[in-house]
Amino acid sequence: MKIDLHIHTNKSDGEYSPKEIIDEAKKLGVSAISITDHDTIDAYSEELFSYAKAKGIKIIPGVEISTKMEKAGIHVLGYNFDLKNKEFALELEKIRNSRHIYLYEVSRKLESLGYKVNVKKLDRIKSVTKAHIASDIVENEENKEKLLAEFGYIPKRGEFIETIMNENCIAYVKKNTVTPKEAGKAIRKAGGKVVLAHPVAYGFEDNLVEEDILKIIEELKPDGIEANYLYVKRNGELIDETQKWNLFAKKHKLFVTVGTDFHKKDEIHPEIGFANIDFKLEDNVIDEIINNINE
Repeated sequence: MKIDLHIHTNKSDGEYSPKEIIDEAKKLGVSAISITDHDTIDAYSEELFSYAKAKGIKIIPGVEISTKMEKAGIHVLGYNFDLKNKEFALELEKIRNSRHIYLYEVSRKLESLGYKVNVKKLDRIKSVTKAHIASDIVENEENKEKLLAEFGYIPKRGEFIETIMNENCIAYVKKNTVTPKEAGKAIRKAGGKVVLAHPVAYGFEDNLVEEDILKIIEELKPDGIEANYLYVKRNGELIDETQKWNLFAKKHKLFVTVGTDFHKKDEIHPEIGFANIDFKLEDNVIDEIINNINE
């Protein structure tokens, strides 16, 4: 039995359409999934649920909300909320609008540094992300000379973000966004469960320690954490801290979830259901995860 509760589609920064995700899940023997696009639930439709049901795939409604605390950007996962809740949809729309304001502001800064940015093309993406912007830059032939001068090679989008766009970098722009507490409140008002996404990532990307994670937990008051998550470092090294975060969850009376954070196939990151990696959960653990989200 395999499930994957953290998947992105082309409605945010993934490569596959929602139906293609269902097809991949079916092919890989994954029985339940959640599409958790950034700040949007546009992947969900009655047609998608019918398509998934015909394929024998259970869908749990999900979303990943971008939030900000003093030290780092924090991602909050919401599950099993009311997809028709208008107040929640409006809240997500506000967050997406802030993404487009950010796009124009960061593009001006990147262009002042000598990078070419296809702003009009990017502005057509409803839930535009740093990943979209970075991909546009590193894949643009017009930026080749500049990138070679800066890096000595053409970097992957993740390295470009970490080196040029993130906090304390030369093209950093503060994005107006919600706090974890505000995101959690919105999810709960829509009847959903609140989960702190990939706690393992914050140590490697933002130098947060366990004490910092505890402060996030105190503010967010989540129902669970994404303990079963494998982090991939910039050099491709796979980090498995699942045991640590499962113990953390137990200690702080939080349930756990599981997700790959799948965006595309690249022979480095986990594919849907960890199909390309020797990582699995026992059926009773999976049953417990689904029951906790559905309660």
